[in-house]
Amino acid sequence: MEQRHLGRTGLRVSRIGLGTLTWGRDTDEHDAADMLKVFWEAGGTLVDTADVYGDGESEYLLGQLVEGLVPRRDLIISTKAGSVPDPDRRFDGSRGHLLSALDASLARLGTDYVDLWHVHAYDAGTPLEETLHALDLAVSSGRARYAGVSNFCGWQLAKAATWQLAAPGIRTRLASTQMEYSLLQRGVEREVLPAALDLGVGLLPSSPLGRGVLTGKYRHATPADSRGASEHLAPFVAPYLDETASSIVDAVQTAADGLASTPLQVALAWVRDRPGVAAPIVGARNARQLTAALSVEALTLPDEICRALDDVSAPLHRYPDHDWSTL
Repeated sequence: MEQRHLGRTGLRVSRIGLGTLTWGRDTDEHDAADMLKVFWEAGGTLVDTADVYGDGESEYLLGQLVEGLVPRRDLIISTKAGSVPDPDRRFDGSRGHLLSALDASLARLGTDYVDLWHVHAYDAGTPLEETLHALDLAVSSGRARYAGVSNFCGWQLAKAATWQLAAPGIRTRLASTQMEYSLLQRGVEREVLPAALDLGVGLLPSSPLGRGVLTGKYRHATPADSRGASEHLAPFVAPYLDETASSIVDAVQTAADGLASTPLQVALAWVRDRPGVAAPIVGARNARQLTAALSVEALTLPDEICRALDDVSAPLHRYPDHDWSTL
């Protein structure tokens, strides 16, 4: 699998990442082991998790599989901290919480360091410089090799990245931002992606298959074994089951038919090769699904197909996102 630099750093990651959102909850140790082995054998390196996935079980399961199944040195392990199970405070970006969370993550993962550590979301109740100081301390202490943010809007990302760049050698440059991005969700193109491109921050798209909808599995009905039929994940899928999404899915199917490929491959290739994207994070249910996703390595979409998909899925950009003189 092709390796790409993450933003304007020396870190290289596989251009498809493996997501572990359901590990330890819906995905048991046997399916997780099969997927990790398939991913590694295909040349995949970037494995993404978070301290809240499965209440920590995702990290623990990944930690149990590393070394026994795949050498630690062959993986780029990414995790996140900052989301908390508190209805009154969903995100805690305080330095104390983040560093304690990182130590707990390392213990569950069974490793001395993570390759990439993200702040899971912006915390308006904590000064941004305090949150970012936690990243500096994590990197300077060797507990994280690189750092990034997740779910920061455009101005938040720009402010954070600029703050870090203001003191080179003292503060840790942001390597990445993890955001939802797909043909069904192109909101990052308004401000987040332009900021990331300008500041040298690599984009790691989550839900690159539109929460599974872009595979076409929901075109006619909701499969009983799908996430859309799952009690706790159905609300996650539901926003992309409307008429607008349906027309985009139909276009992806048409493109797949013309290329003798699958909707999954077309949708994943589209987001993988967008400007600024380092590696979409794919969350599969089993090794068979993951193998189907990894087969996209052989596919590059023709320019005319990309333009057609761009047109059918184009988000509404108006002032001040684009040139005001065209209004």
